[in-house]
Amino acid sequence: MLSKIRTFFDTELARNQDNELTQDQCQLATAALLIEVASADRSFEPEELETLKSLLARKFQLDDAQLEELTEMAEAEKEQATSLYQFTQLINQDCDPEEKYQLLHSMWEVAYADGNLDKYEEHLIRRVAELIYVPHNEFIRAKMEARKR
Repeated sequence: MLSKIRTFFDTELARNQDNELTQDQCQLATAALLIEVASADRSFEPEELETLKSLLARKFQLDDAQLEELTEMAEAEKEQATSLYQFTQLINQDCDPEEKYQLLHSMWEVAYADGNLDKYEEHLIRRVAELIYVPHNEFIRAKMEARKR
């Protein structure tokens, strides 16, 4: 299963010939980070899965097959330690500050989906915020806005 994940990201997140990222590559990196937060507490709850799928479908206009593929990868990642760098690097290269803020907001929405903010979920979101250079006040603002929903 780990090789399937690695192959998927090698194929889907590879750079094009101009060494620039496509919109799809940025979206896949974003989706991977949302999957990471959903499984950070070692409990991928149905509410988190539903929120995750809803966010991905709404933000990226993914079809059911793509959503299912990402869900499979989330289950595999739940069992394996992964590096966030490959995803956050893509976010840094392609996303503006507002897109980075929206990513954090979406991560908070997934974390709050089951009604319980776990310390591991919060830690992961904090790490991502640091890796994508989102200021602490924006990190807190995203958290507060997501909690209100």
